[in-house]
Amino acid sequence: MTTTDYWDAAADSFDEEPDHGLRDPAVRDAWAQRMETWLPTARSTVLDLGCGTGSLALLVACQGHRVTAVDRSPRMVEQARAKLAGTGTEVLVGDAGHPPVGTQRFDVILARHTVWLLPDPAAALRHWFSLLRPGGRLVLVEGVWNGTGLSAAHLTSLLAQHTERVHHEPLSGDSRLWGREVDDERYALVARAEPPHRHTEVVDVHLILRRGSDVLLARRAGTGYADGLLHAPSGHAEDGEDVRAAMIRETAEEIGVQLDPDELRVALVMQHRGPGGNPRMGWFFEADLDPARPPRNAEPEKCSELAWYPLDALPEDMVAYCREGLDGYRAGHRFLIHWHEDADTVAYAPRGARRAVPLPVSGAPTGRLHHIGLSVPDLAEADAEWGWLLGRLGHVPYQRWAQGRSWRRGDSHVAVEHGPARSGTGRLAFHVRDRAALDALVADAPAHGWRRLPPDGRAGAEDSGRRTARLADTAGHEVELVAP
Repeated sequence: MTTTDYWDAAADSFDEEPDHGLRDPAVRDAWAQRMETWLPTARSTVLDLGCGTGSLALLVACQGHRVTAVDRSPRMVEQARAKLAGTGTEVLVGDAGHPPVGTQRFDVILARHTVWLLPDPAAALRHWFSLLRPGGRLVLVEGVWNGTGLSAAHLTSLLAQHTERVHHEPLSGDSRLWGREVDDERYALVARAEPPHRHTEVVDVHLILRRGSDVLLARRAGTGYADGLLHAPSGHAEDGEDVRAAMIRETAEEIGVQLDPDELRVALVMQHRGPGGNPRMGWFFEADLDPARPPRNAEPEKCSELAWYPLDALPEDMVAYCREGLDGYRAGHRFLIHWHEDADTVAYAPRGARRAVPLPVSGAPTGRLHHIGLSVPDLAEADAEWGWLLGRLGHVPYQRWAQGRSWRRGDSHVAVEHGPARSGTGRLAFHVRDRAALDALVADAPAHGWRRLPPDGRAGAEDSGRRTARLADTAGHEVELVAP
């Protein structure tokens, strides 16, 4: 029997039946179309609560679903059983708030204009969610008529205790559903039976403030966590705050420096877990010290001192994950997992097990610059000169051995090694952020062993809108600095 056949038979039997307008074929078709979008496409078990005479239950059954319908009125149930005869629908007398279905579980629970009539909607919703299979859905059609009913905002707040997935579908604007134009609030909410509290992690932010090859560290005090240990200026993102905004705020609060967004660069992302604690997602940002804005201890109740430390000779009395994060940054890693065992200490253990695991970044490095090696007659002199210049250009100290030093930026590095001068070294060229930064580098260079060279007469640099400068170290190696 088709849907139309069922409705024709029902109409013959119940000419006096009030049916919320569903006798009208156009209205009935509009509701059938909506039900198809709210219900699963696969054949499902549906519990219709407050079913009345079974109008919606009939639409659902005729779409191939297995329906159980409940209403507290014996008269309504009698009419619904007659209307639904032959569909395989079970119709029960019972309270919609606590339906008589025992331990049965359903894929869908449907209620139209029912929740607002219940004496305790919150308790009913709690019970209904217990009757849903995992991943099931609750379909609620409600509204507010002449100031009576239940608003979507209120009902959504009740559902929020049970799920985070609630779809709100306004129905007032579709006159086909009501057989006329309406201007009050009518809506459907489709809520999924999923836990409202999925796994979440605190997002924290850490500042690697660079002064050449040095970084700024703060000694914690009076916080109840890792007091007495050194740590980068840090904090956590607040609700609705992005990580860059959080880093700018924390920097101002802790060391009194107001950073602009374009001064921050993402250095490292680390998922970390403290001993016996919950995982966190840590974002490490780097920024260069502006001498005009020196840091200060803006939170003396939480910090006993601020001090600069060489990045390639960090102290041992540090928070472990921060120390290993800075070590990873110096080694050029971009993503790390640092997972403490419960028996570990919060403090860095120089001879303990390393917990940081670098995660590889996709993409083969074939063809990219690996390193440039320079032979220098005086290693100490080159260490001072190149350490200053490369530090100002954003490189970090990388390797140190008896006859050489190196500095890394990304997956490339520059190395200087003691040895006889070699011909054909050529020129190294580095990008500089802007012309102001280039001018500052050129002005400071003589104090660090570099001398300015005259332009070499090559065409194109200035004509293309770039500004360049040439420097030479004591050993005669040339560097070109290029600013946009």
